Amino acid sequence: MITEGAARRVHIIQGEYKVLSDPDAVLTTILGSCVAACLRDPVAGVGGMNHFLLPGTGNTPMTGGDATRYGVHLMELLINGLLKKGARRDRLEAKIFGGAKTISTFSNVGEQNAAFAVQFLRDEGIPVVSSSTGGDHGRKIEYWPVSGRARQYPLTGAETQRTVALEQRPAAPQKPAETSIEFF
Repeated sequence: MITEGAARRVHIIQGEYKVLSDPDAVLTTILGSCVAACLRDPVAGVGGMNHFLLPGTGNTPMTGGDATRYGVHLMELLINGLLKKGARRDRLEAKIFGGAKTISTFSNVGEQNAAFAVQFLRDEGIPVVSSSTGGDHGRKIEYWPVSGRARQYPLTGAETQRTVALEQRPAAPQKPAETSIEFF
């Protein structure tokens, strides 16, 4: 049995995903209106988590760091990462967290994020075995990718506001790929 103190903690930030097969690892993230999808293949013993800011793909072409903000990009990366580690699509199961309405005067992007995740997984034939979305406070999530165990902690008002501030920061620009060629 794994004791919580023995777990190797791997934190996921906005725009990231991780796939692990270490039974002693726990993936963590802090969410406001963002959503984290936690997927695993219980037979292969591999699982992962992503953390996206916006639903769908957006209305503009995605390049570099922009793509990591959107759910469709991070969902595809997570699923492909699981498949590369030996998971099978027909055995995947999902848990979804986040999607709070953290600022009452803004549109409810959190609700849109959660609806996107549910629809995406439905379209991919991946069952959602558990979810905790909505509300008006952020969450801290812990997910053990091998066992599928998940735990959440509600954030206080001040913690939620710090999370909102992080979510509103522009994504760090990615360094463009080198496209020049030098001939010798």
